Amino acid sequence: MNTSILSARGLTKQYGATFALAGVDLDILPGESVAIMGASGSGKTTLMHALAGIVTPDTGSIAFATPTGVVRVDQLDEKRRSQLRRESFGFVFQQGLLIPELTAVENVAIALMLGGTPRAAAEASAAAWLAALGLAGLEGRRIGELSGGQAQRVAIARAQVTGAPIVFADEPTGALDSRTSADVMGALLHATTGQGRTLVLVTHDETVAARCSRTIRLADGRIVGQRQDAGPLSAPPAPQPPYPVAQQGQAYPPQPQVQAYPPQSQVQAYPQAGVVPNGARS
Repeated sequence: MNTSILSARGLTKQYGATFALAGVDLDILPGESVAIMGASGSGKTTLMHALAGIVTPDTGSIAFATPTGVVRVDQLDEKRRSQLRRESFGFVFQQGLLIPELTAVENVAIALMLGGTPRAAAEASAAAWLAALGLAGLEGRRIGELSGGQAQRVAIARAQVTGAPIVFADEPTGALDSRTSADVMGALLHATTGQGRTLVLVTHDETVAARCSRTIRLADGRIVGQRQDAGPLSAPPAPQPPYPVAQQGQAYPPQPQVQAYPPQSQVQAYPQAGVVPNGARS
């Protein structure tokens, strides 16, 4: 039986009189790609930000399964949520949010350096990821010297260089033409689910969503339908019992036999996190 890597129960988030989330239950399995769709104001970005620990829901629980236990994301303070995002989650945004003053390799390496990896080792791993994403020879270019598609590949490399088991992508192809969008989406899927990792993305593009293994549709802060494995849109599943709430003072409720990550026998077409290629100096 598959165990969810990310599980949300009863999520609500209110801004003024408006509910951005109005009781969302969602399970995300390791290794799947989930597209979140909906009209503007439907709550899709708020849902992704809640799952990623960027915003805290007003009510409800978010459980993230790790090899050592379950982390209640909704119960972490800002410092611990920041650490979780840095160590366990990768992010790709519509505009990339790359640092224009840095080169491509520096933009990727900084994700490792923030975690304490020495610069030489971080840049060696970053260069390996850039090469795997078709950017060999462009490591020294600044972001303004790259095309939109190339810049998004840099963002994908940055999201994956740390070995994050989950990547969150917010309209990752929204600023690209259709051909470049298809290329970037292919690279994103190959670098995430192609390596046994998990992808959660927000998109308005039906073509992008169709390439994901599952599509969630939101309206007025609620899940109103799902499609899985290119099947027909279905009604949302019946609500499941709430995720166990931690007792007072217990931020990480136990969950025996959690299988949060795929076996290490997965194909390793991309560099492993923190691995320095032969000949590189750390």
